[in-house]
Amino acid sequence: MPPRTTIRTAATRPAVVLLAGYLAELLFRLALVRQMSFPSVHPDEDSYLALARVLAGGSATEIPVGVVVPGGYPLLISPALRLADDPVTAYHLVMGVNAAVNATVLPLAYVALRRLGLDRRPGYLFAAATALLPPVVFYSQFAMTDAVLPVLVLAWLLCLHGWLADGPPRRRAWHAAGAGASAGYAMAVHDRGGVVVALTAAVLLGVLVLRRAPWRATAAGLAALGLGVLGAELLAAWLHARFTVQESAVGSLLWQGLADPALAGRTLARTAGQTWYFITSTWGIGGLAVVACLYALFDRRLPRASRITGGVLVALLFGTALASAAALPPDGRVDDWVYARYTSCLVPAAFVTGVAVLAGYRRRALRRAAAVTAGLVLLLAGAVTLAAGAELRTSNFIPWSLPDVSFLASDWGRLDMPRASAAALVVLGGVVLLRGAGGRRVLGALGVSLALFAAFATVTITAQVARPHSVGREGLATGFTRASGIDQDDDVVFAWDVDWSLRAAQTFEVYRGRVWFRDPRWQPVPAEANVMVLPLPEAGRPPEAYWPDHPADWYVERFDAQQNWAVWHRR
Repeated sequence: MPPRTTIRTAATRPAVVLLAGYLAELLFRLALVRQMSFPSVHPDEDSYLALARVLAGGSATEIPVGVVVPGGYPLLISPALRLADDPVTAYHLVMGVNAAVNATVLPLAYVALRRLGLDRRPGYLFAAATALLPPVVFYSQFAMTDAVLPVLVLAWLLCLHGWLADGPPRRRAWHAAGAGASAGYAMAVHDRGGVVVALTAAVLLGVLVLRRAPWRATAAGLAALGLGVLGAELLAAWLHARFTVQESAVGSLLWQGLADPALAGRTLARTAGQTWYFITSTWGIGGLAVVACLYALFDRRLPRASRITGGVLVALLFGTALASAAALPPDGRVDDWVYARYTSCLVPAAFVTGVAVLAGYRRRALRRAAAVTAGLVLLLAGAVTLAAGAELRTSNFIPWSLPDVSFLASDWGRLDMPRASAAALVVLGGVVLLRGAGGRRVLGALGVSLALFAAFATVTITAQVARPHSVGREGLATGFTRASGIDQDDDVVFAWDVDWSLRAAQTFEVYRGRVWFRDPRWQPVPAEANVMVLPLPEAGRPPEAYWPDHPADWYVERFDAQQNWAVWHRR
């Protein structure tokens, strides 16, 4: 019998390696955001930070987005705002929270790959590649829900699979409860979580009726789902009571986009565009997952747990793409048609599934799946190009909204769908050919290659998109705060005519005071306000001319003609 110390070392080694990998992923993310000190994605970041401030015990302030967004992510980052004494420190702590949560993609992806049949070493290497993918890491560099949603969706699918797979009833009950709780929290994090909740409820009720799982385990899942949804609704109601804002119009826009025949073509084309982007951003490997999951629905030889989980993955992909395509209003931007964010939360789950196809399919079946994926990419690209027409060339191109395809096309100034599609399919074709030529012996080398390529892509996108995006908005955040002399304890009114991004950023930079959006010429000024930021009148007139009827206790303290603002103080 081997010594007990040997058994203990062998059992704990995977955990130690996973911990080391997690720490490396964490440090990688922290290195990428070391220069990020303020919100730059307006109004999304500013709105989440405004809610986090209230959840941390601070006072209410203006919500730049104009509605109360779901509070699950602000609840997660609120301790950072409670600990910090200034906005820069708080934002650094938020980036740390994002990195710590986002890096857990590695251990979750490893668990998923092991369940899908990969051995430890290739499973670990491909898990590292998954955690380094640009769609996974990019959004963690901002105070946005997309930092945590990929982790949440992957954990949710793992729990669904664990509940459906054969095993001890107690283990299945815990997995069912985990699936229900994950879905409920997803709903609290973002509107996309509503699709997760709907799918979870449908699967739980369907399995309960068909008696495909122990009823106690399914009941545990339904109970956790109900409690999670209730918690999300209570959190939303609590936040609504602390802000005076209008109700979100997302629901009405969604139903209009789905039900109006005049908008049906646009909605379907946008869905095709989002799906194209999703497959392309995973270098076609996510497309292998889509093809395999659709095929698995009709292959009764596969385990039921895998078939249902795969079907749910595809349903969430198309459901999310369809819902967001219907709900997003036209903004005159390229990403009206080809949008990256909303399906990015499924990238880790689809990538590990595609890797399982790469590792497990025989040579001929793998080539067929790759060919279908290539055909799907070309079909989707053709559909959205035909529907959008010249708008893909003439609309406003924002690199932040399309980072992955910009990298693949090596063009940061416009959308080049043919070149991005070709680059993604070249990566997919190379991986498939190497796997076919070398068999399972080359899986480790493929895992290392994809991990290195993912790290290179992520670093490049950070240098070309994330960092310039932030640096270019420094003047609207900490730069304006310094130039204006506004203190973080001031209570500030911003006129509606002041630059929109500047107003949004200052709702966080005025860290302990409060911000309002008002026009003092026709709206009452809050009694507690002691500072006001107004635009300048036309050239040649003094700053006071913008507000000629101002009370005697208000005076202009400083102004900037180049940036078109004047700071007023109350005596």
